Amino acid sequence: MVSNTKEAALEQAIQRHLTGTTTEDLTNQPPPAEQGYFRFGQPSDFNAQYAIDTKLFWEFLETTQGKELAKLKDRSPVDWQRKILERFDRLVKKNGLLHLLKKGLAVDDAAFTLMYAAPLASSAAKVHENFAANIFSVTRQVRYSETNPGEEIDMVLFVNGLALITVELKNAWTGQTARYHGQKQYREGRDATQTLLQFGRALVHMTVDTDEVFMTTKLAGPATFFLPFNKGHNEGEGNPPNPNGHKTAYLWEEVFAKESLAGIIQHFVLLEGKSTDPLAKKSMIFPRYHQLDVVRRLLSHAATNGVGQSYLIQHSAGSGKSNSITWAAYQLIDTYPASASVAGGKALDQPLFDSVIVVTDRRLLDKQLRDNINDFSEVKNIVAPAMRSADLKSALENGKKIIITTIQKFPFIIEGIADLSDKRFAVIIDEAHSGQSGSAHDNMNRAMGAGDADPDEEDLQDRILAAMQSRKMRGNASYFAFTATPKNTTLEKFGELQPDGSFKPFHGYSMKQAIEEGFILNVLANYTTYKSYYEIQKSIVDNPLFDTKKAQKKLRAHVERSQQTINTKAEIMLDHFIEQVVTPKKLHGKAKGMVVTQNIEAAIRYYKALTKLLAGRGYPLKALIAFSGEKEVDGVTYTEADMNGFPESDTRHKFDEDEYRLLVVANKYLTGFDQPKLTTMYVDKKLQHVLAVQALSRLNRSAPKLGKRTEDLFILDFFNDVADIKSAFDPFYTVTTLSSATDVNVLHEIKDALDAVGVYEWQEVEDFVARYFAGDDAQSLSPIIDTAADRFNHQLTLADNDKIDFKIKARQFVKIYGQMASIMPFEVVEWEKLFWLLKFLIPKLHITDPDQDMLDELLEAVDLSSYGLERTRLNQDIELDATPTELDPQDPNPRGYRDGEQERDPLDDIIHTFNERWFQGWGATPEEQRVKFINVVNGIRAHPDFTQKYEENTDPYNRGLALEKMMQDVMLKRRKEELELYKLFASDPAFKAAWSQSIETVLRTGV
Repeated sequence: MVSNTKEAALEQAIQRHLTGTTTEDLTNQPPPAEQGYFRFGQPSDFNAQYAIDTKLFWEFLETTQGKELAKLKDRSPVDWQRKILERFDRLVKKNGLLHLLKKGLAVDDAAFTLMYAAPLASSAAKVHENFAANIFSVTRQVRYSETNPGEEIDMVLFVNGLALITVELKNAWTGQTARYHGQKQYREGRDATQTLLQFGRALVHMTVDTDEVFMTTKLAGPATFFLPFNKGHNEGEGNPPNPNGHKTAYLWEEVFAKESLAGIIQHFVLLEGKSTDPLAKKSMIFPRYHQLDVVRRLLSHAATNGVGQSYLIQHSAGSGKSNSITWAAYQLIDTYPASASVAGGKALDQPLFDSVIVVTDRRLLDKQLRDNINDFSEVKNIVAPAMRSADLKSALENGKKIIITTIQKFPFIIEGIADLSDKRFAVIIDEAHSGQSGSAHDNMNRAMGAGDADPDEEDLQDRILAAMQSRKMRGNASYFAFTATPKNTTLEKFGELQPDGSFKPFHGYSMKQAIEEGFILNVLANYTTYKSYYEIQKSIVDNPLFDTKKAQKKLRAHVERSQQTINTKAEIMLDHFIEQVVTPKKLHGKAKGMVVTQNIEAAIRYYKALTKLLAGRGYPLKALIAFSGEKEVDGVTYTEADMNGFPESDTRHKFDEDEYRLLVVANKYLTGFDQPKLTTMYVDKKLQHVLAVQALSRLNRSAPKLGKRTEDLFILDFFNDVADIKSAFDPFYTVTTLSSATDVNVLHEIKDALDAVGVYEWQEVEDFVARYFAGDDAQSLSPIIDTAADRFNHQLTLADNDKIDFKIKARQFVKIYGQMASIMPFEVVEWEKLFWLLKFLIPKLHITDPDQDMLDELLEAVDLSSYGLERTRLNQDIELDATPTELDPQDPNPRGYRDGEQERDPLDDIIHTFNERWFQGWGATPEEQRVKFINVVNGIRAHPDFTQKYEENTDPYNRGLALEKMMQDVMLKRRKEELELYKLFASDPAFKAAWSQSIETVLRTGV
């Protein structure tokens, strides 16, 4: 006899696990009703009109709520069942089954509970008894259709006779998969107009085979959108091998367990939409597996291990972090200690946490939390925003359980809170990065800690130790940090310490899995780099010596920020955007682009160049700019609001409108900005490490309704090369770990080096700290800081290099101690004291680069004679490394000024080297290039159309067209003499644009 590998075998495996037996085993026998198992549903008991198992529905009501039923039976002895069913059907069509499962069903003066909630740890015995009275059941081969009575759904799960989940099973061993055949069957072979399959009835529809699970909450024929419900394997899609059975056994063994299903209904499933919207316009949110898993693991760990824990959740963009945070926040307020010995637990019948504080910059998260928690909680108005310390105090006093604030506002909110040590907090940090790695997080800890004690009871030493201890992760708070891109300091602060000394995230959902599952797009699939090349012409006769490396860096910065350079790049960007995005009508004509620039000045110059080009060419689209504060460029002060013509707060929403297609930024909107219509990015900025991943990931948001695909994405990079981008993305593609803890002994070495210079006396350090923590007026602190600063700046007559070395080491000390103080297992009082003095002293330490004046002269000594670009990588797909990445801790070596023999070259040599490195457009020497260039310019000036159609023409658009035609004529005429030049002109759009831009500049300036 061989193994049964047919589809029915999978049905039997699921049915046997849930009920203890199978349909085949019970031929001509009554089904069992053992306690603890699912009940065995009969297909003949299913009512297709109402989508219920009538036998179990009435059994549940009769058994648990006979008194309520009696009210209707007495008044309507003949049709009491019809009254209940019609009332049920009407309300399900209006509000959905989820609403009735949570709120119950009212018929006349009778009120029915349709599902008893799962008990909490603190629940009374009656709550446990009620939950046990729920009837969970499973039925195979359910004939769901009234119009085609022979059509069957493979399996349906019920609670108290009400259909919860439909399941179509496929057998991968016979070539039938859930990924293709199961989804196809739901889309094309199932009638979604029938009651069971209408939106709002069953909570979710699943298609399952032995390898994978997919789900949808709304069947819409061919437009039905399925999501994977898989664990993930090798940091990617799919499921891992299961040594005890099928890969998908977790579905029926874990997810379909009674307590699990009840918990999903009570705490996870959401019906999203306006209260005024009809049911059909709303959306049902069913948790993906990793969301369900991370929340449940967090809750279980907190209940078992108590307060004072830290958790790092490394979830990629596209993981649904907003919902995960919402579910975690809501359920943490109802988490109870698993035992009386749990750290921070007050009593078994009291919640572990008094309040949950959500620290986020997501403006929509506040509303999302409020709306979702109103659905979950019987007690309303438990969410409050807090932007000031008074708000936080008030929220706590008024019993608000979830308090939302921003990363920027949090340090200010907690200032002035005297004592919260009797409270227990769960602090959820959204996108945990460096903003939570240093002093802002220290302020958080100080507020959550013991606060300032009575000065009469504590001496100075105790108060310093208390301040240090408050910088620890407090025993009265647990931290839950969500991020896609953890740095080494984030891993060390929030990660789980392993036996080998490394640190790992508590839970992960990788970028690789998100891409493979289709939740985000691969932004590196179409990556094109451009390499700039220059011709720098010396404008002075002198030939001074300069530090070669610094001079080369300065020259490039000078060229890149010039308006001529920016105009050339802006033209390439706009040509590409019009030809490849606007004209093909990507995303139904709604696709947008982002221009990422070096700094605010460059952003302003790019914006002006792009708007001028748009106006000159008459394109019916607009650009916006985003930056914070004011910026003066060429003597004019600019703000985002003035340049865009509307308030800064409106930019995000305005950019969603169809007329605005390009957004120019420097740093603003590079992180946390979700705009699914973004498909194209033009990068003219050094991107590395976490910023590279965050910035380029602005493009990865999927937009199924607009048909957004990976092929629609395009990145044009003028600054970085492929290797740099790959090295930035690789650490966060799968899972990130930290090899070991930071060696804090470097602080001893740095302190010794700083002490030896003599900038401060230790008594001054003691005096400053004593006054600072005593709350003395700032005027009493200034003399101490100013005295030390004066020694550094004047009295000690330190050499420039020694000053640089001291300031570098002082900054390194403050950075490392500020990040490590909260997790060091011991205290060094002198480090804490020096930390506070240096924080205030560093800004007053003046240093000068000895070569700065000469480098400034360098810029006056050269002119930009030509500028061009060549494409070096075209539409490259950057393959990422799926190997888990192990980061190293912070460098344990003290840093400082590196003295040595500087490489100095005469100005002529620097310019020659610079041109040789960057000006490689074609094979001619610089002098030959100049001659060829001048010949073309003279040819255009001699063109018969030059005077009338160009020189005397006041219409910039027609002037541009005329110049383009004249240039084409001249280049064609000279193609035999200049074949190499003509090939570049005809075949490389970047070269052509740069060449044309340079010629236009010469013609315009009359050189």
